[in-house]
Amino acid sequence: MSSRTLSGRAGGVVALKAENLQRTGSFKLRGALAKIASLGDGCAHGVVCGSAGNHAQAVAYAARSLGVPCEVFMPEGAPISKIEAARELGATVRLVGAAVDESLQAARARAVQAGMAMIHPFDDPDVVAGQGGLGLELLRQVPDIARVVVPIGGGGLIGGVAVALKSELPDLSVVGVQVSASASVPASLAAGAPVAVEPALTIADGIAIKRPARLTLALIQSLVDEVVQVDEDEVSEAMMFLLERAKLVVEGAGAVGVAALLAGKLSATPNGTTVVILSGGNVDAGLLAEVARRHETQAGRRLVLQARISDRPGSLARLLTMLGELGANLLDVQHIREGIDLSIRETGVQLVLETRGGEHAREVTRAVRDAGYPEPGWRAEL
Repeated sequence: MSSRTLSGRAGGVVALKAENLQRTGSFKLRGALAKIASLGDGCAHGVVCGSAGNHAQAVAYAARSLGVPCEVFMPEGAPISKIEAARELGATVRLVGAAVDESLQAARARAVQAGMAMIHPFDDPDVVAGQGGLGLELLRQVPDIARVVVPIGGGGLIGGVAVALKSELPDLSVVGVQVSASASVPASLAAGAPVAVEPALTIADGIAIKRPARLTLALIQSLVDEVVQVDEDEVSEAMMFLLERAKLVVEGAGAVGVAALLAGKLSATPNGTTVVILSGGNVDAGLLAEVARRHETQAGRRLVLQARISDRPGSLARLLTMLGELGANLLDVQHIREGIDLSIRETGVQLVLETRGGEHAREVTRAVRDAGYPEPGWRAEL
């Protein structure tokens, strides 16, 4: 998919590879199907995997297509949407540990105990080769491809894509992107071996992997030109950019490449097309709503005002009438009577308003202050 707005911001032609629209909502189906196809009768007793969620859905889908049992192990804090999606695809879901690494350990133990085939999300040549099919598609779809920007979790996607693309275009630039809260690859590259990072809460949970595999790290070392990092705020803004401008719902892990371009961490190539892989779109509606609210506030389209008013009939109505005349739309109002300095005949109010943007929000704030509505004075209480 083309993106004129992103191209203008990034300084060159940018195209989006929308794997968020893939079946099961991410690129992971490619690797899962490739691995199950390679197993043959080896998966007769069923398959098992450990995953943050997207790989779990992909394995469940692939197992259902063959009619074999499937068990998936996911972290206890995995997004509800991903847990429910795996169950709907017929998998038995088991929640284990705080991070994917613990889920993987539990999955391996279950595979040995039950004689099931273990399908690792990235530390498997067949899985990596399956993800590489995406690179082969790009060779056909984007004849002038000059750079590809790929999210990195465990490294299976960027490893497979880099092998596929550089086998045909050795001079093509491959750039990986990690979220700063869980960036194990830079340290691993510096050490020359997989280095673990402590699990961290991140909006990009799909790539919050403790360490890359030796297999994928070797591919990154030999084929990836650069690895950059983005922070949580940059990922959040990229998700909203894709929602508003491209009409695409993309999860945090899938939006890190766009985040890197928007934040100036990397640029598009001046010649040819830069392709950004949107690796997944499985995001909880609640999280998406939080991201949208935060974006609206930062853009000045949501304004929170606090004021002291007389605790007499009609006082709040007069304030709201003034706000309406200023063109602000009231979304929520709360009375605050505790924890602030008030006289016996006063009350505090907190108003959430919808405005037309930053300048309008500043205009509304100035008008409220000029009308003599003081902000409540907060006091610490033991």
